[in-house]
Amino acid sequence: MNKLDLTLYLITDSTGMTDEKIFKTVEEACRGGVTCVQLREKDKSGLDYLNLAIKTKMITDKYNVPLIIDDRVDIAMASDAAGVHVGQSDIPVFAARKLLGENKIIGASAKTVEQAKKAAAEGADYLGVGAIFPTTTKVVTVITKVETLNEIAETVDIPVVAIGGLNESNVHVLYKSGAVGIAVVSAIMKSDDPYSAAKILKKQVTGNFSKLMKLRN
Repeated sequence: MNKLDLTLYLITDSTGMTDEKIFKTVEEACRGGVTCVQLREKDKSGLDYLNLAIKTKMITDKYNVPLIIDDRVDIAMASDAAGVHVGQSDIPVFAARKLLGENKIIGASAKTVEQAKKAAAEGADYLGVGAIFPTTTKVVTVITKVETLNEIAETVDIPVVAIGGLNESNVHVLYKSGAVGIAVVSAIMKSDDPYSAAKILKKQVTGNFSKLMKLRN
């Protein structure tokens, strides 16, 4: 597996969007600097999810951006996506690793140090920690303090990405945190200009995240 760049991690939300609009938004975001894309679909059938994944991967491949599938290991395998992201109620990390093998990316959600340590021990490549702020997505969220994120980042030896309600006006709360990047949904998916939104966020994270700068030096 190539080194994973988690600087700006886009998670899709197709609510109220046509497939064509999703594809256009993802492409503009990749063009603007997104470094990883997670396809998250909670309500689509397996067939629709797979077709969306295959077409989305054609876009992300063009920009050399890895495509991660939320929850569904079968969709990740069938679409030959770069990997999968699992939550606490999804298939465990160790089982996903057994199915996907060592060369695929496996991310996991963690809200506590215990959850983080377990996911890392089972073979997760990165952790998504949050929600840092309330979100407007349909996913049920529990607020996670930046202090908890820092504690998790100090405890595990895999990268931590902050998630939850993050946008250009509040990302500064993470500048001295243990995160190596941010995961965003609405800040890009609901933007009238996904390209510019991604470009601004990328600049904020790249120029101000102390842990990210240390990794690159």
